[in-house]
Amino acid sequence: MNQKITKSTLNLSDHNTYINETSAMIKALHKLTELGIPKTKVIV
Repeated sequence: MNQKITKSTLNLSDHNTYINETSAMIKALHKLTELGIPKTKVIV
């Protein structure tokens, strides 16, 4: 998402690039979120 989308339509290549970049950002955020969640074990 280095470039700002100003057009109302995207060609397929631009759309795929946008989706791939967004997906990569979401994966990175999930990894960072998991780092902040403590691992717990259930003691019965």
